[in-house]
Amino acid sequence: VLRCLGIPTRVITNFNSAHDKDLNLSIDKYIDVSGNNLHLSEDSVWNFHVWNESWFIRRDLGSFYDGWQVLDATPQEKSKGIYQCGPASTRAIKEGDVDLDYDSPFVFAAVNADCVTWIRYSKKRKERIYSDTRKIGKFISTKAVGTNSRVDVTANYKYPEVKEISFKISYSQYKNSLMDDRKILVTAV
Repeated sequence: VLRCLGIPTRVITNFNSAHDKDLNLSIDKYIDVSGNNLHLSEDSVWNFHVWNESWFIRRDLGSFYDGWQVLDATPQEKSKGIYQCGPASTRAIKEGDVDLDYDSPFVFAAVNADCVTWIRYSKKRKERIYSDTRKIGKFISTKAVGTNSRVDVTANYKYPEVKEISFKISYSQYKNSLMDDRKILVTAV
């Protein structure tokens, strides 16, 4: 319909698409001390999800957010009381501006949520035991103009993932700030 009105529109496919039911920007899995799944979260990761992007000028948000906007014609959650999603600025998604209207937090999570595993010891006590920051939002794609080739638009939605390098550092080098043989993470850019 938007193309019929002269508004540039394209289809986007997101692989490993997060469905963040509670809007906390993470996909949470809870296990007990024996490793059994507790089914306490309705969050999920879909093999893929498809939505549309349309090119808009955003006078309501400011010119910084002009450009491609996410519109999901198949929303799975209510937004402001009705089933709708968008228009969420891809620029806002990439910059992590999840405080904006138009379902920015939901779309941000779909492409960039962390997958977190928790051990639940009791109703009041839980501990994060694992976090995967790279699983969600892979090969975000659209069709190339004039050909059936895939165009990767992941960079429109998120910055490249940071690589973590783990190594041991001796106690004598950093005795005032580190414990002996404690692993630290160094960010390589």
